[in-house]
Amino acid sequence: MKIIGIVGGVASGKSRATEYLRQLGAAVLDGDRVGHEVLREPAVVAAARARWGTAILDADGQIDRSKLAKIVFAPTKEAAAELQFLEDLTHPRIRARLADEVASLEAKRIVPAAVLDAPVLLKAGWNDFCDMILFIDTPEKLRLQRAAARGWSPQEVQRREAAQATLQEKRQAADLVLDNSGSPAELYQQIHDFWDSHCQGFMAN
Repeated sequence: MKIIGIVGGVASGKSRATEYLRQLGAAVLDGDRVGHEVLREPAVVAAARARWGTAILDADGQIDRSKLAKIVFAPTKEAAAELQFLEDLTHPRIRARLADEVASLEAKRIVPAAVLDAPVLLKAGWNDFCDMILFIDTPEKLRLQRAAARGWSPQEVQRREAAQATLQEKRQAADLVLDNSGSPAELYQQIHDFWDSHCQGFMAN
């Protein structure tokens, strides 16, 4: 089984590219989903509560991600230390869950490829799971428009990207760059061509 990492800037179209690969037959290793699961682990909730108090919890006593994001992505000098604490707490747990999912897929041998979509893929070192890295190249103006549709300001985009590897680092790490400045159909065609060239019929021995 081939594992494909997806990288790019905030709102670059990584989720769309991931969905296209899923449609073509890839399994999806969703870093955000796994991260959500980790944030519900009792030990993580307890550590977060000890660090930031009950104000970050929702009515069910679970971590409210939007409240937590306001702390770790805040425009303050303290935010970097808070983000580091969160990453030290969660990244090893996320990695372990991803490793379990990879092992399960490889044992079942039911898909030729899996795509790993995680914003901090390079920063967290999860690229060592990957056989290939795809960089989704999208103009900044277009990314900011898409981010605005999510309710994110340019400043919010900048803060979130500062918590990841730089765009230059992502591009340099990539085995293939896909141009997402055009239509969804144009991106799909590039994904389809990649799939035919690198994944079609590929299965683990």
